[in-house]
Amino acid sequence: MSAIIFDLDGTLIDSAPDIHAAMAEVFKRRGIDPVPFQQVRSFIGNGVSKLVARCIRAAGLDESDALHAEIAAEFHARYAAAVHLTTLYPHVADTLQTLHKDGFRLGLCTNKPEAATHAVLKHFGIDHLFDAMSFGDGPYPAKPDPAPVRHIVDQLPARRFLYVGDSETDAETAKNAKLPMAIFTRGYRKTPVEQLYHDAHFDDFAQLRGIVDRLAPLPE
Repeated sequence: MSAIIFDLDGTLIDSAPDIHAAMAEVFKRRGIDPVPFQQVRSFIGNGVSKLVARCIRAAGLDESDALHAEIAAEFHARYAAAVHLTTLYPHVADTLQTLHKDGFRLGLCTNKPEAATHAVLKHFGIDHLFDAMSFGDGPYPAKPDPAPVRHIVDQLPARRFLYVGDSETDAETAKNAKLPMAIFTRGYRKTPVEQLYHDAHFDDFAQLRGIVDRLAPLPE
């Protein structure tokens, strides 16, 4: 058996518009100018706590534990069901369905909170395709710590694994977990792809099956 473990934000979905909108609403209600979209987009990938901290600093505010906690709570309340500005990248749904149908085990390892993850997967009708998941508010440290990936590996009855992500955090996660890595190049990555740990890269999910068959083929 072979398994593929996916990141979510910037890999399967472009969630930056919903993340920015939720954070902008939190700031507007406090009389604070929202952080520009491209700046918020560059903050995605390390979980809500770091996203909030980066937005507070970008807005020129003095970060205190109390302010961080208040903004994080307000953001969570808005973001938990924020799906209507989020989009799947092209060919994601078809690729996931084909891999699942052909017998690959699929995992999801995200720093996104559990409620928001389930909401967006259900919104796109792909929640049933994953055999194991880990979340940013779960019992494990956030990526790039390898613990959440290892948790998924332990749940999947597979001999071969491939990690698929889009960012510096994902590349470091795969390296720390000692898994082969495929980088989706249309996500939130800021570093040139050639400088990151990876075994393959692609810009269209229609290309992924060929990479999977090379790096984590189903047993004959």
